[in-house]
Amino acid sequence: MSTLALQTLPCSVDAAKRLAARLGLACGEIAVHRFPDGELRVAVAPATDTTILHASLDQPNDKLITLLFAAEALRRNGTKRLVLVAPYLCYMRQDAAFQAGEAISQRAMGRLLATTVDRVVTVDAHLHRTPDIRSVFPGIEAENLSAMPAIAKALAAGSIDPATVVIGPDMESEPWVNDVAGRLRLQHTVARKTRHGDRSVAVSFVDPALLSGRPALLVDDIVSSGTTLTAAAKALTAMGATVVDAVVTHALFPPAMIAAFTEAGIRSIRSTDSVPHPTNAIALDEILAAALRSELATTQLPETTT
Repeated sequence: MSTLALQTLPCSVDAAKRLAARLGLACGEIAVHRFPDGELRVAVAPATDTTILHASLDQPNDKLITLLFAAEALRRNGTKRLVLVAPYLCYMRQDAAFQAGEAISQRAMGRLLATTVDRVVTVDAHLHRTPDIRSVFPGIEAENLSAMPAIAKALAAGSIDPATVVIGPDMESEPWVNDVAGRLRLQHTVARKTRHGDRSVAVSFVDPALLSGRPALLVDDIVSSGTTLTAAAKALTAMGATVVDAVVTHALFPPAMIAAFTEAGIRSIRSTDSVPHPTNAIALDEILAAALRSELATTQLPETTT
């Protein structure tokens, strides 16, 4: 019988402990020390045969180095199988060289992690032109889970108005919008977005009459600059939406931007806990635990809990 435990980067402790508790696992915190010159020293908890590494990879550069060092220590101390749980997975958006000389970060990151861990589990990765996440990570297991079941469950628990229209701020958001609307039996539509620059977009809707006098719920996978969400909220308000709320999987925007969203007409913005953020309102531990239960089949759980 092999042993299994979960270890987490310091940035992800709260979410990792919730996941570990749901799985009945010990949860150890990886210690990170920064030297004056910026180099890192990393120390892991005692190794188990299988170790689940929990790390949300927003602000990723130091975290990636920490993961590499943690993996080295765990492998050297006896871990045979490493499972990376990255609720937010970095460097996925650049899946092609759009300008001469550009690096394809998705390809480089995939190869790096594929040589470090044996399995990757993530949520709503930015894979708009990559149909299967397994192609990103050659030779290892990989799953891209959807946060929409957790989001729909949370919205249903809040007694959402049945007149609400679920809105996608651009065509890329259509899969998430369609999923949430279907689970909640609500109407939905997707905006047309014209981008004029990194922070300048125009948003329009094919059927403005659908939105007049009704609540609107914006649904998206990632909010970073917030430009698209702000433009969509202003357009919805102009078309007569009674209220505008927003829910996103990954909240990457600075917390100070919440005030700007409010000014744009967004009554509330909620996110999953894929990235620690003041807007976190929807936990992902249930869907992550379901994906990880296969790791429990042949394991013996350690008695220690860090």
